[in-house]
Amino acid sequence: MTKKVRTYSNEFKAEAVKKIADNNGNISATAKQLGIAMQTLSNWHNKANQGKLVGTEQYGAC
Repeated sequence: MTKKVRTYSNEFKAEAVKKIADNNGNISATAKQLGIAMQTLSNWHNKANQGKLVGTEQYGAC
C-alpha cells in the first residue's frame, strides 16, 4: 500500500514555522493544530533556522 505524498506551498511552510512562536515554541501542538506530521514541521523549522526555507526572514540572509 502506498502513501500519497502531500505537497505544501512555501507560503504555508513559512506561516507554519511562524505559528510555532505563537505556541511558545511547541512544535507538537502547532503540528496538531495544522493537521500535519510533527516531524514534517520540525524539518521545516530546522531549515528556517539554517536560513534554507523560502519565505522566512532568515532565507538568503547569509
